[in-house]
Amino acid sequence: MFIRKSPLGRLVSAVALTGCLFTGVAVRTLAQSNPGLTIFSGVERENILRYHFDYGGQADGWDRLKLRIPSKKMELAVQQIDLRYPDYYTGKFDPDRIEVRVKGESLPIAEVNWDKDNYQLQIYMQQPIPAQEKVEIVLSNLKNPRFGGTFYFECLVWTPGDIPLPRPLGVWIVTVS
Repeated sequence: MFIRKSPLGRLVSAVALTGCLFTGVAVRTLAQSNPGLTIFSGVERENILRYHFDYGGQADGWDRLKLRIPSKKMELAVQQIDLRYPDYYTGKFDPDRIEVRVKGESLPIAEVNWDKDNYQLQIYMQQPIPAQEKVEIVLSNLKNPRFGGTFYFECLVWTPGDIPLPRPLGVWIVTVS
Protein backbone atom coordinates (compact mmCIF):
# COMPACT_ATOMS: atom_id res chain seq x y z
CA MET A 1 0.00 0.00 0.00
CA PHE A 2 1.37 3.39 -0.99
CA ILE A 3 0.86 6.30 1.45
CA ARG A 4 1.21 9.79 0.16
CA LYS A 5 2.76 12.30 2.58
CA SER A 6 1.73 15.90 2.78
CA PRO A 7 4.39 18.66 2.78
CA LEU A 8 3.71 19.25 6.49
CA GLY A 9 4.27 15.55 7.24
CA ARG A 10 7.57 15.64 5.37
CA LEU A 11 8.68 18.72 7.32
CA VAL A 12 7.83 17.09 10.67
CA SER A 13 9.70 13.93 9.66
CA ALA A 14 12.75 15.95 8.57
CA VAL A 15 12.82 17.94 11.83
CA ALA A 16 12.47 14.76 13.91
CA LEU A 17 15.26 13.01 12.00
CA THR A 18 17.56 16.05 12.29
CA GLY A 19 16.88 16.29 16.04
CA CYS A 20 17.78 12.63 16.51
CA LEU A 21 21.04 13.07 14.56
CA PHE A 22 22.13 16.13 16.57
CA THR A 23 21.24 14.48 19.89
CA GLY A 24 23.24 11.39 18.93
CA VAL A 25 26.30 13.51 18.10
CA ALA A 26 26.02 15.50 21.35
CA VAL A 27 25.77 12.38 23.52
CA ARG A 28 28.68 10.77 21.68
CA THR A 29 30.84 13.86 22.24
CA LEU A 30 30.02 13.92 25.96
CA ALA A 31 30.78 10.22 26.28
CA GLN A 32 34.20 10.70 24.74
CA SER A 33 35.14 13.58 27.07
CA ASN A 34 34.54 11.76 30.39
CA PRO A 35 36.79 9.08 31.92
CA GLY A 36 35.37 5.56 31.84
CA LEU A 37 31.77 4.99 30.82
CA THR A 38 30.16 7.64 33.01
CA ILE A 39 28.23 10.05 30.79
CA PHE A 40 25.96 11.98 33.14
CA SER A 41 27.01 11.60 36.79
CA GLY A 42 26.22 14.94 38.41
CA VAL A 43 29.85 15.08 39.61
CA GLU A 44 32.20 17.67 38.12
CA ARG A 45 34.90 16.03 36.00
CA GLU A 46 37.73 17.33 38.19
CA ASN A 47 36.14 15.66 41.24
CA ILE A 48 35.89 12.16 39.72
CA LEU A 49 38.57 9.84 41.10
CA ARG A 50 39.81 6.67 39.41
CA TYR A 51 39.46 3.11 40.74
CA HIS A 52 40.22 -0.45 39.68
CA PHE A 53 38.78 -3.88 40.51
CA ASP A 54 41.44 -6.61 40.37
CA TYR A 55 38.91 -9.37 39.66
CA GLY A 56 36.38 -7.63 37.42
CA GLY A 57 33.88 -6.14 39.88
CA GLN A 58 31.28 -8.86 39.43
CA ALA A 59 28.07 -8.74 41.48
CA ASP A 60 28.02 -11.08 44.49
CA GLY A 61 31.72 -11.88 44.01
CA TRP A 62 34.85 -11.46 46.11
CA ASP A 63 37.20 -8.78 44.84
CA ARG A 64 39.95 -6.29 45.58
CA LEU A 65 39.12 -2.63 44.97
CA LYS A 66 41.86 -0.04 44.50
CA LEU A 67 40.73 3.53 45.07
CA ARG A 68 43.21 6.07 43.72
CA ILE A 69 43.85 9.66 44.77
CA PRO A 70 46.12 11.69 42.46
CA SER A 71 48.96 13.73 43.97
CA LYS A 72 47.40 17.04 42.87
CA LYS A 73 44.42 16.33 45.18
CA MET A 74 46.74 15.75 48.14
CA GLU A 75 47.45 19.42 48.83
CA LEU A 76 48.03 18.87 52.56
CA ALA A 77 49.21 15.97 54.72
CA VAL A 78 46.38 13.60 55.72
CA GLN A 79 45.85 11.97 59.13
CA GLN A 80 42.47 10.33 58.50
CA ILE A 81 40.56 9.19 55.41
CA ASP A 82 36.79 8.74 55.46
CA LEU A 83 35.12 6.77 52.67
CA ARG A 84 31.38 7.39 52.57
CA TYR A 85 29.18 5.15 50.48
CA PRO A 86 25.42 5.15 49.71
CA ASP A 87 22.90 3.41 51.97
CA TYR A 88 21.85 1.12 49.11
CA TYR A 89 25.38 -0.34 48.80
CA THR A 90 25.07 -3.82 50.33
CA GLY A 91 28.65 -5.00 49.84
CA LYS A 92 30.85 -6.05 52.76
CA PHE A 93 34.26 -4.70 53.75
CA ASP A 94 37.02 -6.45 55.68
CA PRO A 95 38.55 -3.76 57.95
CA ASP A 96 41.53 -6.04 58.67
CA ARG A 97 42.40 -6.17 54.96
CA ILE A 98 42.56 -2.45 54.14
CA GLU A 99 45.82 -0.84 53.06
CA VAL A 100 46.92 2.68 52.23
CA ARG A 101 49.80 2.75 49.76
CA VAL A 102 52.17 5.50 48.69
CA LYS A 103 54.74 4.71 45.98
CA GLY A 104 53.71 1.05 46.21
CA GLU A 105 54.61 0.88 49.92
CA SER A 106 51.94 0.10 52.50
CA LEU A 107 51.74 2.76 55.23
CA PRO A 108 51.03 1.82 58.86
CA ILE A 109 47.37 2.20 59.82
CA ALA A 110 46.43 2.87 63.45
CA GLU A 111 42.80 1.75 63.10
CA VAL A 112 40.02 1.11 60.59
CA ASN A 113 36.46 1.67 61.75
CA TRP A 114 33.58 0.38 59.61
CA ASP A 115 30.60 2.47 60.72
CA LYS A 116 27.73 0.50 59.17
CA ASP A 117 25.05 2.78 60.65
CA ASN A 118 26.50 5.87 58.95
CA TYR A 119 27.70 4.09 55.78
CA GLN A 120 31.37 4.93 56.05
CA LEU A 121 34.85 3.54 56.52
CA GLN A 122 37.21 5.59 58.69
CA ILE A 123 40.92 4.97 58.21
CA TYR A 124 43.19 6.44 60.91
CA MET A 125 46.87 6.61 59.97
CA GLN A 126 49.74 6.11 62.47
CA GLN A 127 51.70 8.87 60.70
CA PRO A 128 50.24 11.50 58.37
CA ILE A 129 50.32 10.74 54.67
CA PRO A 130 52.68 13.30 53.11
CA ALA A 131 51.26 16.05 50.90
CA GLN A 132 51.67 15.90 47.11
CA GLU A 133 51.84 12.09 47.06
CA LYS A 134 49.75 9.74 44.90
CA VAL A 135 47.71 7.52 47.25
CA GLU A 136 46.07 4.16 46.68
CA ILE A 137 43.53 2.74 49.14
CA VAL A 138 43.28 -1.04 48.73
CA LEU A 139 40.13 -2.79 49.95
CA SER A 140 41.00 -6.51 49.86
CA ASN A 141 38.59 -9.34 50.66
CA LEU A 142 35.71 -7.14 49.49
CA LYS A 143 32.33 -8.80 48.93
CA ASN A 144 30.50 -7.00 46.15
CA PRO A 145 26.74 -6.37 46.45
CA ARG A 146 24.48 -9.21 45.36
CA PHE A 147 23.01 -7.04 42.64
CA GLY A 148 25.16 -4.77 40.48
CA GLY A 149 24.81 -1.05 40.16
CA THR A 150 26.62 2.25 40.32
CA PHE A 151 27.75 3.51 43.71
CA TYR A 152 29.25 6.88 44.60
CA PHE A 153 32.07 6.56 47.15
CA GLU A 154 32.97 9.97 48.55
CA CYS A 155 36.48 10.66 49.86
CA LEU A 156 36.90 13.03 52.81
CA VAL A 157 40.22 13.67 54.55
CA TRP A 158 41.30 15.17 57.85
CA THR A 159 44.62 16.98 58.14
CA PRO A 160 46.80 16.86 61.26
CA GLY A 161 46.72 19.87 63.58
CA ASP A 162 43.99 21.51 61.52
CA ILE A 163 40.51 22.64 62.44
CA PRO A 164 38.66 19.31 62.79
CA LEU A 165 36.58 19.53 59.62
CA PRO A 166 36.65 17.01 56.79
CA ARG A 167 37.89 18.18 53.40
CA PRO A 168 36.29 16.58 50.33
CA LEU A 169 38.81 15.25 47.78
CA GLY A 170 36.49 13.70 45.22
CA VAL A 171 34.19 10.82 44.33
CA TRP A 172 34.78 7.35 42.97
CA ILE A 173 31.86 6.32 40.76
CA VAL A 174 32.13 2.56 41.28
CA THR A 175 30.25 0.25 38.94
CA VAL A 176 29.57 -3.35 39.93
CA SER A 177 28.25 -5.46 37.07
